Amino acid sequence: MTEAKPLEDVTYSVIGARLTFDMSRPGRTACALPSCDVPEAELPPPELLRQDLNLPELGQVDLVRYFLALSRLNYGVDSGFYPLGSCTMKYNPKVHEELARLPGFAHIHPLQPAQTVQGALALMYDLQRCLTEITGLDAVSLAPAAGAQGELTGMLVVKAYLADRGEEGRTRVLVPDSAHGTNPATATMAGFEVVTVASNAQGNTDLDALASVLDDGVAALMLTLPNTLGLFEPSIGRIAEMLHRQGALLYGDGANLNALLGRARFGDMGFDVVHLNMHKTFSTPHGGGGPGSGPVAVKGYLAPYLPAPVVEKGGDGFVLATPERSIGRVGSFHGHFGVLLRAYAYIRTLGTAGLGQVSENAVINANYVLACLRQAYYLPYDRRCMHEVVFSGSRQRAKGVRTWDIAKRLIDYGFHPPTVYFPLIVDEALMIEPTETESKEALDAFCDALLAIAREAEEEPQVVKEAPHTTPVGRLDEATAARRPVLRWRAPESEGRETGA
Repeated sequence: MTEAKPLEDVTYSVIGARLTFDMSRPGRTACALPSCDVPEAELPPPELLRQDLNLPELGQVDLVRYFLALSRLNYGVDSGFYPLGSCTMKYNPKVHEELARLPGFAHIHPLQPAQTVQGALALMYDLQRCLTEITGLDAVSLAPAAGAQGELTGMLVVKAYLADRGEEGRTRVLVPDSAHGTNPATATMAGFEVVTVASNAQGNTDLDALASVLDDGVAALMLTLPNTLGLFEPSIGRIAEMLHRQGALLYGDGANLNALLGRARFGDMGFDVVHLNMHKTFSTPHGGGGPGSGPVAVKGYLAPYLPAPVVEKGGDGFVLATPERSIGRVGSFHGHFGVLLRAYAYIRTLGTAGLGQVSENAVINANYVLACLRQAYYLPYDRRCMHEVVFSGSRQRAKGVRTWDIAKRLIDYGFHPPTVYFPLIVDEALMIEPTETESKEALDAFCDALLAIAREAEEEPQVVKEAPHTTPVGRLDEATAARRPVLRWRAPESEGRETGA
């Protein structure tokens, strides 16, 4: 590895300091219009006109350069390493984008008769089959439109199943403190009471704590595997046995499937129901609210409760069907078909061996990052991780540098910050997921930057505390920005310029 240096010479910092309004000059235009060849119409009455609509006047080349400079401020996986822990923001093959745009897929409509979309239904049917094999479970619904909706769907399936058994008294759902934050929210939305189960000193579910709250009032345990500490649960078989002995179900949060893909299956480990984040593990660019997909896979006895529709094979081809005791629809149509299509292409491209290589490389990359940074940053759970590693900035806090400062300083080195302050059970958490798609050179550069920041925290802490230094806008008053945002530009009332977000 070579010593990392921050990006000192950044020329685009002018954007943000000067908006299009500041660059405006009276009479300047982006195009030349021909003389008017129709009668001029009178303007509406003055009271209906917007007198404050002061649009900027720019030449075309200035406008193009302005928006090009703005575009260069965007950061995405195609422009650099995206180490967001828990999010699996990996590079996605461009060939899958081409497949998603094929006219036979892109131009169909969910309200078409089934006989006119047999190709799409065949793809969905085969994807259901692939996901049952990957998860080791028996049936799949592709309907949920996101991971969190998949969670809610899975828990509603559990609730309907228990109601049919006359076990409405099972009103509590257990959630480990190392679970994804959506898990307790989901259980609450489904009408359950949430009980937190503590982790032990190794970062695993504390079996004694689990046993102390496990009784015939428990409906399920929602377990993220690997957990948000990036750790595998070595007692998973024992946990499944404890739940099933009490008549409770084991729910799997499969958002971290990138660590297990092709290597381990939820069904084989004793899970009854699991949701998958297709956009994370199976090749769909995501972030900023979408797109997503959260299929739910279940054991056979839960299959009748799956949401509609599922794709079945009939005598005349493939059809959309509603399971016998379905919880109903969870969306308008049949799920996010474009995401499902990309996922299918990803699975068929890689095959069994390739899927196993994905998780192997993801785990190797995360453990490489662990090894590179363990001397500079505190490692709260000093053991082999899975697809992501969680450090703590508590060592740097002794110099007044917080994890938030470290994340901001990374921007100066040209990297998107990782997830910070999550999971909540790690003080000053710094959560890094390199994924399988990053090269050793990329990881070396990222680790060099974090090592350099650790040295700065010791020798020049103020530099870190005031970062970033190379962006158009530095540190904002985020509370004020959220509560009283300035959403539009207004003409200055004095010589100083006022600019909005």
